[in-house]
Amino acid sequence: MAVTPPGRRHTATWIVIAVLLAASIVGTLWVPFYNRTTPTIGSFPFFYWYQLLWIPAVAILSWLAYLLTKTTRSGSPGAAAAATSPITADPDIPAADGEVG
Repeated sequence: MAVTPPGRRHTATWIVIAVLLAASIVGTLWVPFYNRTTPTIGSFPFFYWYQLLWIPAVAILSWLAYLLTKTTRSGSPGAAAAATSPITADPDIPAADGEVG
């Protein structure tokens, strides 16, 4: 049975994250794609409503990428150590209620 190296365990997930974020960047910054006035929705030309359509789309794509990063990190071996606070309680410093550790 082959063991997957630790660095390549979540490569596919990171590729999906990169594609999600790249789609939002390319879709909004590739101006020749939406540099026209037709079709219109009401009195809004395509140029405006296309950009307005990307606002919730980018929010959803960013949220999905965030969720994927959380699931990727929670599945990694060092996630438990990273989730705990790096600052440990000092027994000599009194707690907020005045009692010592």
